[in-house]
Amino acid sequence: MPADSDNAPQSLYAAQEPVFPKRVSGWFRSLKWVIMIVTLGVYYLTPWIRWDRGPQLPDQAVLVDMAHRRFFFFWIEIWPHEFYFVAGLLVMAGLGLFLFTSAMGRVWCGYACPQTVWTDLFILVERWIEGDRNARLRLHRQKKWDVRKVRLRLTKWTVWLIIGLLTGGAWVFYFTDAPTLLVDLFTLNAHPIAYTTIAILTATTFFFGGFAREQICIYACPWPRIQAAMMDEDTLTVGYREWRGEPRKHSDEVKAGEAQGDCIDCMACVNVCPMGIDIRDGQQMECITCALCIDACDDIMAKIGKPRGLIDYLALTDEQFERQGKTPKKVMNHILRPRTIMYTALWSLVGFGLLFALFIRSDIEMTVAPVRNPTFITLSDGSIRNTYEVRLLNKHGDDRPFRITVTGDPAVRVQLEGTPYASVNVPANKTHLQRVYLIAPAGSDPAQAERSDVRLWVEDISNGDRAYKDTIFNGKGN
Repeated sequence: MPADSDNAPQSLYAAQEPVFPKRVSGWFRSLKWVIMIVTLGVYYLTPWIRWDRGPQLPDQAVLVDMAHRRFFFFWIEIWPHEFYFVAGLLVMAGLGLFLFTSAMGRVWCGYACPQTVWTDLFILVERWIEGDRNARLRLHRQKKWDVRKVRLRLTKWTVWLIIGLLTGGAWVFYFTDAPTLLVDLFTLNAHPIAYTTIAILTATTFFFGGFAREQICIYACPWPRIQAAMMDEDTLTVGYREWRGEPRKHSDEVKAGEAQGDCIDCMACVNVCPMGIDIRDGQQMECITCALCIDACDDIMAKIGKPRGLIDYLALTDEQFERQGKTPKKVMNHILRPRTIMYTALWSLVGFGLLFALFIRSDIEMTVAPVRNPTFITLSDGSIRNTYEVRLLNKHGDDRPFRITVTGDPAVRVQLEGTPYASVNVPANKTHLQRVYLIAPAGSDPAQAERSDVRLWVEDISNGDRAYKDTIFNGKGN
């Protein structure tokens, strides 16, 4: 028999209700506009900045040169074997995220996260085309797709698609010369990978910023679930002063002699929230501490003649002090505490380490690999010869003559394959493989010993820069 519909199990999932945040003005909203303009400007314009490195190097200021396996950042050039610089920057980024979260909660999420920045931009476009919150709600709830609704939606989606296309296009410009790639894209001569990357980033930007929005922050991003480990009772985050706002009632609901808090239950804080939550319900995983609810509440408090700060950046320790009528801690006392000082010290230590490594690194490098088959050769005059594969790296923008010498025993001499000289010309920004012979005369200590320690040196003849590698010279043994 069919089950009774009244007794049917309820669904564990509710359909998503789109969030339509209301327009708000205030200090934090202005700060978000500034950050959005700066971050988007940096992202879209950086590939077009030129930087002269000489005739044999790319003139793009920031370039990830996959073909030649190098990363250029203005005057800095990172080679594949120097990936520890990139790893160090990632460590600094992680420590910076820990630092800001422990000091002020999810400020990264609320102000500078790419998902937040592009969602803000998409909401701005949506507001320009469809109107503010109430107009967008009416259009969303309108069942009939008339000419006006179709026109507004198609216009909005077209602008979103253009933003997504520009986003994907800007990304691929970081991996090759931007002006050249732009021409190739329009003339259909670009590599299929470029078109594929642009298509994927266009689709994801369009979907994440236009439709998923807060769902990405709630379900896809792991940070809300681990941020509590970075926070404590002194962390400043957006909160509601319940002891001041409750009981909340509209002014026309208050009876004579009845207590009333400062909150008039106007819902302004809820209507402006891009996550669709009510901050008055306490700390929630969904809150990204964007502080738009602070702007909205301060505006209402000013209109009804109440002090600002009913919703504000505050810490749990502030609540304890304010409930007792005491003065809360100063902001700097919240920020400067052992946890944040430790993160700052670690962040600075990694940063100084990277700078030190950057300034002391040489513009020439070498690797030495002894040829093991055979380990040595006895020549016709009785001398012993060892063979080595030496890779010479020239990081300069012009060709340089490199001289190779050996120390460790005066009896050992150097001979280079293919040239009668002790020097070789290494092309600019190239690695040159050179076969090197070390020869010890018959009867010398290195020739008689089973193994001898030697040091191979490479010197840039043009400026005197030097590098070395220690290796082993194999003799006859006794």
